[in-house]
Amino acid sequence: MARIRDLAVRLAIMAAAVLMVVIGIRNGEARTVFEKAVNICLECIGIG
Repeated sequence: MARIRDLAVRLAIMAAAVLMVVIGIRNGEARTVFEKAVNICLECIGIG
């Protein structure tokens, strides 16, 4: 019985994570994160 409950909890957490990622992508946050990552990388190598 505990295994079924553990599986249900894991699936619920995974579904919530996927939902949050989808919402973030729809709001344009993926582009924002990518732009910030590019800026950080360019600063590290001394270009930005």
